[in-house]
Amino acid sequence: MSNISFKQYRAIDLGILAVILFVAETITAKAANSWFPTELYMLSPSVAVICIVMMRWGGFAAIHAVIGGAAFCLALGATAEQFVVYCIGNCFALVSLILIKALGKQEIRDRVWLTIIFTVLAFVGTELGRGLVSLIFGLAIDAVLAFFATDSLSLVFAVVVVLISRRVDGLFEDQKAYLIRTESERRRARSSDNFE
Repeated sequence: MSNISFKQYRAIDLGILAVILFVAETITAKAANSWFPTELYMLSPSVAVICIVMMRWGGFAAIHAVIGGAAFCLALGATAEQFVVYCIGNCFALVSLILIKALGKQEIRDRVWLTIIFTVLAFVGTELGRGLVSLIFGLAIDAVLAFFATDSLSLVFAVVVVLISRRVDGLFEDQKAYLIRTESERRRARSSDNFE
């Protein structure tokens, strides 16, 4: 990272994750609509990616929440109301930032059960957010509750993806801490090489 600034690194990283989310969300939404049109369940990678971005960059995950909602709606030819429901509703996933504030990123990353709670909280926030925005548009309460049922597969997917991401060095980690850690490791390696 010696040739780019921290802000440039962050912008590149957020951009790459945004493209990955947009493509993945579009593919899964179109596939579900084409291959399984009668199924009640939907699979969305949004919560998983939002959780990873929250761990890496905190509140910047709001960008990805909106992108995930927009990609889903674009893929399915949604109405303007549905765009609002999904784009704003997804932002409620950021409720998990409260857990980060209370416990710290490292604590959540290090403990499996806290990683799961962090992911479940983001999922519940997303579903409640979509539900609340839907209520504003006059959707019945039972239709709001249906969000939880139809997206349950997305919760399982998110938990699995986030747990796997913990095992990849630097993926589910605060990026400032990651860069400091890796730079420190490089310095130690160089100094030990000098002594040999």
